[in-house]
Amino acid sequence: MKPSLWIRLDLLARRLTPFALTLILVMISLVPLPVPGYARVVPLLPLIGIYHWTIFRPELMPTYAVFVIGLLQDALTGMPIGVNAMVFLVVYGVVLSQRRFFVGKSFVILWLGFALVGAGEAFASWVLVSAYNVTLISPHALFFQYLVTLGCFPMFSWVFLRWQGTFLRLE
Repeated sequence: MKPSLWIRLDLLARRLTPFALTLILVMISLVPLPVPGYARVVPLLPLIGIYHWTIFRPELMPTYAVFVIGLLQDALTGMPIGVNAMVFLVVYGVVLSQRRFFVGKSFVILWLGFALVGAGEAFASWVLVSAYNVTLISPHALFFQYLVTLGCFPMFSWVFLRWQGTFLRLE
């Protein structure tokens, strides 16, 4: 018997949840705050979403979704088109290859893993943007962006774990 329309729509909504939540993180990162210099160190929130969903529900965060998120992040933030898309895809591949290690580990291990992944992302972004501009750009703002993103990780990770436990456990 074929499932009803409402059941199929419910399943579709659940399957799109990680992608949609990560897109919301892209939009949240665009909100200007009245903090001096904030525009230079806005946390890279979509990286948190990509990291989390790649570990916990990789089937719901496919490669093409990561690519679209990266392109959207580039287009909306003024980065050279393709930088975040490429870096996010590399992060996705690295995290996916190490997924077995992270599953079932404590939050501290997940956070340390994110710290390593985030450092690699920051370095790769710095290299790509420097190459694009054909000059070495100052890494200071990127370093502080990394620290702010690292500081935001626990809050968003907690929200994603609760969301996953509430809305995605029924599949």
